Amino acid sequence: MSIITKKSEDFLIKYLNNASPTGHESSGQKLWLEYLKPYIDEWKVDNYGTAYGIINPDAEYRVVIEGHADEISWFVHYISDDGFITVIRNGGSDHLIAPSKRVNIHTKKGVVKGLFGWPAIHTRRGSDSKLTPTLENIFIDVGAKDKEEVLKMGIHVGCVVTFDDEMMMLNNQYYVGRALDNRMGGFCVAEVARLLKKNKKKLPFGLYIVNAVQEEVGLRGAEMITETIKPHVAIVTDVTHDTHTPLLNKKKLGDVKTGRGPSVTYAPAVHNKLLDLIIDTAEKKKIPFQREASSRRTGTDTDAFAYSNGGVPAALISLPLRYMHTTVEMAHKDDVENVIKLIYETILRIKKNHNFKYF
Repeated sequence: MSIITKKSEDFLIKYLNNASPTGHESSGQKLWLEYLKPYIDEWKVDNYGTAYGIINPDAEYRVVIEGHADEISWFVHYISDDGFITVIRNGGSDHLIAPSKRVNIHTKKGVVKGLFGWPAIHTRRGSDSKLTPTLENIFIDVGAKDKEEVLKMGIHVGCVVTFDDEMMMLNNQYYVGRALDNRMGGFCVAEVARLLKKNKKKLPFGLYIVNAVQEEVGLRGAEMITETIKPHVAIVTDVTHDTHTPLLNKKKLGDVKTGRGPSVTYAPAVHNKLLDLIIDTAEKKKIPFQREASSRRTGTDTDAFAYSNGGVPAALISLPLRYMHTTVEMAHKDDVENVIKLIYETILRIKKNHNFKYF
């Protein structure tokens, strides 16, 4: 039986379709908080937009469960005299997928529609036949005759650009869309709060349900919020690569597949005792899971929490994802449910003043 309700999924669809580019996450954070509020005692937003809800805000022992809210995007960087727009990355945007994609340019006058143009195949002959997209040659067309008309639309250098793609269901098994990385994480931690409320669970500690900003540009939101909350424990959820699709090398990237459950990561930043608790919980509750390893850093907000405040026991639970940082990111419904279950069941096993000391 699914633990995700119709109301929850309606929120998820609305949340995934909303634009929440790095540095401009406010509209997404408002949606997320409105969904979360019935299940928490208190909520806050920091100066840069990281939002969090709190259960038992007066408790001294503080546990964080966290996802990140921001999506990759582009910045308008240059407008040519004949009205074409050049961009730079805001996060890890992929220039190879840009040509022929429709975009939304976010201005103070509202959203302006545009598209990434590309020379027709008929015109790419001779040396031009090997023309490939690069960050230097991709461009946006908004149908303007010149720079002046572009400016009149409200577009200027610094405007943020997101792809215009809405989510879909594939084969009744996969959520598909842009920015599942990592609004799925924000959804999962919010669902944990909902289940705690629904099942009338009383926690012996304060639980901080965090949706951090600016992960895509260096874990910045997590860096800020961990100094504010000063948690004693942090469980982070993010996405990881399904390495079973064509063109990927499992020996290099690890062996993870969608539909087989969340993945837990072994890494220097991951606290062994907290990881053991998560794995033991998965085994006891018969929640399927996979394993992977990171040689230096996880590249997720886990690192920011772990190396803050003198060291915070932190662990990472990842959602397997196909085609990361594209407009067709794919996550299996069963994996989403099992990420929620694993965080929920682990939280219920953390005790007041839980001892995660090294030895």
